[in-house]
Amino acid sequence: MAQQPNRRPAPPELDVSVPPSMRRAGKWTALLLVAFILGLVYLSYRLISQSQFYMAKSGGTTYGKVVDRSGDVLFDGTQPLTNYGWGHFADVGNFIGDTSGQMSNTIVAKNLSDLANYSFTYGNNAGTAVLETTLSHSANQAVFNAYGLKNGTTIAYNWKTGEVLVCVSKPCVDIALGYDNLAAMPEGSLLCKAFYPTVPGSTQKVSTLLACYEYAGVDQINALEFNCAGEWANANGDIIKCHNIYGHGTQNLTAAFANSCNPYFAQLVQSGRVPLSAIITTYTRMGYAVNGGKANAMSLNGITIPAASTTLKDKNQFETQWGTLGQGKTLVSPYQLMLWQGAVASGTGSAVQPYLLRSKTSADKKTTSLVSSGSTGQLFMQTAAKGVQDVMVQNAANNYAWALSGYNCGVKSGTAQVNDDGQKYENSLLVGFCLDDSCPIAFCIQIEARESWDVTTGQIARTLLDALAGVS
Repeated sequence: MAQQPNRRPAPPELDVSVPPSMRRAGKWTALLLVAFILGLVYLSYRLISQSQFYMAKSGGTTYGKVVDRSGDVLFDGTQPLTNYGWGHFADVGNFIGDTSGQMSNTIVAKNLSDLANYSFTYGNNAGTAVLETTLSHSANQAVFNAYGLKNGTTIAYNWKTGEVLVCVSKPCVDIALGYDNLAAMPEGSLLCKAFYPTVPGSTQKVSTLLACYEYAGVDQINALEFNCAGEWANANGDIIKCHNIYGHGTQNLTAAFANSCNPYFAQLVQSGRVPLSAIITTYTRMGYAVNGGKANAMSLNGITIPAASTTLKDKNQFETQWGTLGQGKTLVSPYQLMLWQGAVASGTGSAVQPYLLRSKTSADKKTTSLVSSGSTGQLFMQTAAKGVQDVMVQNAANNYAWALSGYNCGVKSGTAQVNDDGQKYENSLLVGFCLDDSCPIAFCIQIEARESWDVTTGQIARTLLDALAGVS
């Protein structure tokens, strides 16, 4: 037989599979690569979409303008403010603000990136950014001047559209003059007082009456009578005094509201006709932080407004009764007082949410509308809103015809007793609304440390309405 050639053994099959450890490493590498790409995309998006913000924070760009509803300049970052006439910014400094960094809770500070004259496409100073506001500068100046030598604050908005039209706070820094004399500026010059809690005085009786109407109904509350002899001792023997030392005699609700009678409302609270829990429920829905509870702060185009607060623990206690009258530990911002007036004026118990910015135009000339039509939601019942509206309109007709003739208004006055580190004085307040189609305004006016010979809240209200009638 022929000898068979020697054959090489077949080579072993190669294992070309990837070891598990390498497969795991590959997956992680792929995931990291995807994450890197996504991060790069996000970073690019941020750089493009937020470039104005970063440039504004870097100080590497100039700033644009803030204007009122008619184009009148309220802040100008393109030229020295001293180029404007004397006092041009004297009424809006602590509300509109500037880029100095001295004031943080202002329109400029809260919307700085939208004012940066920077475009990702065209670079620095390619154009002028503009923030258009709802404010009427001429009306603001008229109200500011009406205060004369007095300090205080006035805020007003169109309760149908939500546009804030006037926001005055005195004393006010004139941003054109700078801050070289900062130490000599009167206290409060850098704060817009319309946004900070203050003692509301008898304007608080509007909130208390809303709560009573909600629980017991308008007719039952209006029929209640209590006697005022100038003062009244509560169940614990504490004295609630009336501003009329001779008293008002026996009154129903309408008379007591017009007379702003403290003993009447204190007796109403203590009587139990409306449980304290019901008052707390309405207050809480309106936005009060009651008894140390929490309530959401509000915002006006970035400006922060702390929530109202009060302490109501026992209907027989002086502190609780005093709190429902707007004294003691009750604090409310003029902004929030104005907002509630909007809900009363609407007759629905809800208000159109105020806003200040109408539009923004970027440095590359792209304009975005900022017009808002949001709602506060239901703050109190419609029947309560209508009941309070009627009482306030009657009060205006009977007691403010001298100041508000020609306007269909509702008002409630208040005197707030303030103890500021031992310095005692009284602030005068007026909250209200106008129902005229040509002047649908809700407002809050405060005059600090007012004396009998000073300008009145009624006179400022007249100036306000005259300045805003027909504004569009």
